[in-house]
Amino acid sequence: MKHTLSVLVEDESGALSRIAGLFARRGFNIDSLAVGPGESPGISRLTMVVEGDEQTLQQMSKQLDKLINIIDVSDLTKLPAVERELMLLKVSSTEKERGKILDLLQVFRAKVVDASDEALILEVVGDPGKLVALEKLLEPYGILEIARTGKIALKRASGINTEMLKSN
Repeated sequence: MKHTLSVLVEDESGALSRIAGLFARRGFNIDSLAVGPGESPGISRLTMVVEGDEQTLQQMSKQLDKLINIIDVSDLTKLPAVERELMLLKVSSTEKERGKILDLLQVFRAKVVDASDEALILEVVGDPGKLVALEKLLEPYGILEIARTGKIALKRASGINTEMLKSN
């Protein structure tokens, strides 16, 4: 199972290296990693997606907590959370196909951020499933390049799990 961990860490040289090293020494792959400034000066938030069972993730969380500079570790996997990712795609685009591509973009609330006679660069923000769905629909046109940020996430302040609402 994939888990989304949110880690608050003091913004000091080598902190990211120690965290990545902890996972590497134990043979775990980090599927996605996004790092940026946190809510206070000198604090960074790391959002990482890792795969493992509950017991393994509990062990990894405890070991992360023991590292110098770690302030807090939260597993957001089963908590109500807002998750987003940014993706840029460069898609081959002839004049004939451009209208169809632009119609798809409206459905996904994506936008064109650069254009030439041969290609478009598109920007889309959303949950990872939305990004994958758009990517699959654009494959027939010819995807030339992709860049993705990795998932970022915050626990919902409202405490409402929107995933549960979708199943009702």
